[in-house]
Amino acid sequence: MNAAPENLQSLFDRTFAGISQGLETFTPPFTPREVGTVVSVATGIAKVSGLPGVGFEELVRFPGDVLGIAFNVDEDEIGVVLLGAYQDLHAGDEVERTGRVMDVAVGDELLGRVIDPLGRPLDGNGPVASTRRLPIERPAAAIMDRAPVSVPLQTGLMVIDALIPIGRGQRELILGDRQTGKTAIALDSILNQRGKNVICVYCAIGQRASAVAKVVANLREKGAMDYTVIVVAEGNDAPGLTYITPYAATSIAEYFMEKGRDVLIVYDNLTQHAEAYRELSLLLRRPPGREAFPGDIFYIHSRMLERATHLCKKRGGGSLTALPIIETEAQDISAYIPTNLISITDGQIYLSPSLFELGVLPAVDVGKSVSRVGGEAQWAAYRAVAGDLKLAYAQFEELETFARFGARLDDDTRKIIEHGRRIRACLKQPEFSPVTVPAQITVLLALTANLFDPVPLEKMTDAGRAVREAATTIPAEVSARFETAAKLSDEDKKTVVEIARKALAPFQPKPEAKPENTPEAKETTKVELKPEKKSEAKPDPDGKAKAEGKTDAKPKVESKEKQ
Repeated sequence: MNAAPENLQSLFDRTFAGISQGLETFTPPFTPREVGTVVSVATGIAKVSGLPGVGFEELVRFPGDVLGIAFNVDEDEIGVVLLGAYQDLHAGDEVERTGRVMDVAVGDELLGRVIDPLGRPLDGNGPVASTRRLPIERPAAAIMDRAPVSVPLQTGLMVIDALIPIGRGQRELILGDRQTGKTAIALDSILNQRGKNVICVYCAIGQRASAVAKVVANLREKGAMDYTVIVVAEGNDAPGLTYITPYAATSIAEYFMEKGRDVLIVYDNLTQHAEAYRELSLLLRRPPGREAFPGDIFYIHSRMLERATHLCKKRGGGSLTALPIIETEAQDISAYIPTNLISITDGQIYLSPSLFELGVLPAVDVGKSVSRVGGEAQWAAYRAVAGDLKLAYAQFEELETFARFGARLDDDTRKIIEHGRRIRACLKQPEFSPVTVPAQITVLLALTANLFDPVPLEKMTDAGRAVREAATTIPAEVSARFETAAKLSDEDKKTVVEIARKALAPFQPKPEAKPENTPEAKETTKVELKPEKKSEAKPDPDGKAKAEGKTDAKPKVESKEKQ
């Protein structure tokens, strides 16, 4: 009877002894937490004290999981840019260091998704399942890690692919007044990448929610969301979110580039980005400069666009092509932000409001647009025709301005103007209708061969469509050479021109509509074509007109015909 209580007692003793030993050897881990206090809150920023170890651009956390970036690191306090709703923050709230910089989720899981710069989904399809994150601010690739731009990025827009070509790894600025079609060019470029193994990132900066929804709907309708990531900061978001959006989008694009993929990123638009940064800088009491922008406004764009490049084969051979968009005011491309971006990028595409009002879409002003890199990457088939085409178009624009004054023009000048009008008509293109490379080459060769010149202007739309449709009949071995570095042979050109000639045959004017040069030529023609009825019907009106110059030549011909 006494053995059981003794065994139970010894069990308790051993248990308590083990607990005591564990308590003696246990040392509670102390995790240092640096906590500060909110001093003041303003529109999109907060002043914080009590964080002596915080670093520049370090992420800090406020109550309600509101994040902020340490922007001004002063001796007594820090200025923090808030990245969320700040209406519930008050002076005296606690602020905690996170010990990391701002980063964003990256990976293939983002394809087809619409997210904000913090990685939160905006499309209602659940959380983003990504296991890897990258800092939004990353150093650009070193010079020795880069390779020359050698492959073109086809936009599907004939005026750009032929006259202002873009290469993979290039930075090409799109600028123009509001409502001139800047976003439409960027969206057409994204749509044309379908089936070309190019990942696209569309970065909407400070856009209206309705405008972003329209872009998403268009891309989804055309099937482009399968290879596209959309990063959005709406116009009513905090200015801090607007500021970090393009950097977050660039990190997402760099992930794919470092995997050896070709990537196209669109920044729409950097004017809103610059204004958001100006707002934050002025609220943080940074000294203003020209147009009240801070002194480092150039640097915030240059360090971002410098990350767009073509990597060498050792780094995977991927490329990141950037299409930043800038909105000008009253066609002033010499303003502060436009000139900054023009000097940073490798060329610009300028959209003219006057061309837009005339119905020339896309409204690209070829004279003010340039591509400093893409010409080296352009296919040889384009280079064979693009130089002459650009020269002819430039001559036409100068002569057209001169002709508006009502000056009397000689035949050569009139031919140049008529040829230029047909070039402009062929370069017109409806939205969301990219043109394939064989169709573009066919139209361009037909233009350089002057096949469109006899076609009336009112029939140019149908004629251009007929030539593009006829391009599908080009032999496969010929069309395969279009997208190579090899030059087109004379035989290839003859084949394409002949196909275009047959397509334009129904649009050519009838032979009787062609003007003859001299009365003598008319007489000989009518004598030789005696049995045809067309020649008999024609002398009456023409005979009256020519009788003033030569009264004795016409009756002789008519008498011969009557005999």
